Amino acid sequence: MFPEQKIKSADIPTKEKTGISMIRKTTRILILLIAAAVTASCGRNVVFTDSLPVPGRIWTLENSATFSFSVDDTVNSNNIDFILRTGSAYPYRNIWLFVTTTAPGGNSITDTLMYDLADEKGNWYGKGFGDINELKLPYRQNVFFPASGTYQVNISHGMRNAGLEGVYDIGLRVEKTIK
Repeated sequence: MFPEQKIKSADIPTKEKTGISMIRKTTRILILLIAAAVTASCGRNVVFTDSLPVPGRIWTLENSATFSFSVDDTVNSNNIDFILRTGSAYPYRNIWLFVTTTAPGGNSITDTLMYDLADEKGNWYGKGFGDINELKLPYRQNVFFPASGTYQVNISHGMRNAGLEGVYDIGLRVEKTIK
């Protein structure tokens, strides 16, 4: 009736083969769960993050970066960092920034800051790929916000050039301090 088929031993599942495939499946699932947990836990500490592109990659004195973010937690401390992305056209190994932070009540404070972007030999700090170099610049660490509400941070460069070439974008990151 039916043609006789020969069954190969490789076609018959054995306990050993099924056990190995179960271990592989379980390992894959565990890796995905761990990755999801790590990603989710990292995001919980971020209060605010945003970046603004610099038009034409030339940061002018008139073109300051302004960020507004809402604060509800006045109990836990926070870290505030700038994220600066520059390219090979950036002519200096440092940058001066004027930063004005305005609290919900209207009180403000202005800081003049200098950051090194490269060492004496011209090796850039931070991480980069191709022409772009990204550097996290710490602004305030373990800071408590005195009042809930909307805070505003205004950043402008303080370099001698009116148009600072090679700046791709400037960002702000506010993150709860991990205890």
